[in-house]
Amino acid sequence: MEQQRTLQDNIFLFLKGLAMGAANKVPGVSGGIVAFVGGFYEEFIYALKKVNKKAFFLLVSGRFKSFYYYINGPFLWVLLMGMIVSYFSVSKALDYFLLTQETYVWSLFFGMILGSVYYISKQFKQWNSSTILWGFIGLGIGVSISFLSPAKENDHLLFVFFCGMISVSGMTLPGLSGSFILMLLGNYVLLLVDSVNALYDTFFEIIQGDFSFWNNPKRLKTLKILAVFTLGSTAGLVTLSHLISVVLKRFNAITTAIIIGFISGSLGVVWPWKETIYKLNELGKPLLDSNQHKIILNYQRYIPSIQEAATWWAIFWMGIGFIILMALESYAHKKKQ
Repeated sequence: MEQQRTLQDNIFLFLKGLAMGAANKVPGVSGGIVAFVGGFYEEFIYALKKVNKKAFFLLVSGRFKSFYYYINGPFLWVLLMGMIVSYFSVSKALDYFLLTQETYVWSLFFGMILGSVYYISKQFKQWNSSTILWGFIGLGIGVSISFLSPAKENDHLLFVFFCGMISVSGMTLPGLSGSFILMLLGNYVLLLVDSVNALYDTFFEIIQGDFSFWNNPKRLKTLKILAVFTLGSTAGLVTLSHLISVVLKRFNAITTAIIIGFISGSLGVVWPWKETIYKLNELGKPLLDSNQHKIILNYQRYIPSIQEAATWWAIFWMGIGFIILMALESYAHKKKQ
């Protein structure tokens, strides 16, 4: 599955990494969709599959160059760098617009995902009674997940490890948002806000020569939780990639049909018109996370009024998202010819 890439190819792969990193952070949006629509999903899965016993042997024996090329390092490195840069740049801008122009941002995502469903369905040439049935099964699963109610926060280490394994699915399964799954499991704030902030604060303190965090039981507990979550994510990423690579190889048509259905069903998660429901304390006031942001509990979706100008602006941004996706796919298709 490895491909020889030019400088231009690597630049576009880096940009896709930016998009994938931003998508992974937003509840309801899947980084796997970026990989699937971007045309590098199978290469991504097969590269992760190479993280196995042989790769471990090459690494511990000091054969770093062989290890690098065995796991398709040139591909993973560029993609990973895009995702890391995204976390400190694109995703920060995305956070800002989600706070100030939330409906229009969701509309843009909705249009892009709608465009991806249209394009992938059009390109898929193996529709028959069997794949249509599996497509509807994927649709049903996607819709069901979209309307689940979230659980309560749980910091037990075994559950945190499980959260890590499940949340990484957003990178390997198009349409399934890892961030949204963490919201459903009740641990989104604990694992993607509080733990990450604890790591950032600790790193900043170490740079300044301040090691007082060793005497902070709460900080150490949070860092332990983050470490277990990271281990779970790594285990889930490798395990799922092996499983998906086998499924893609043996049941490619059925798997693609399920993914198309699942992405379609997940559109409910990114429905632009929704009211945010926040977690409240005993006094009925919103609870705040470590960033002093209100903790999101769920969303209440509604049908907008066509008489409001904001509704038409949201539809406009849906159209922009759809056009952007189709333009990118048109460019990628011409490039392959």
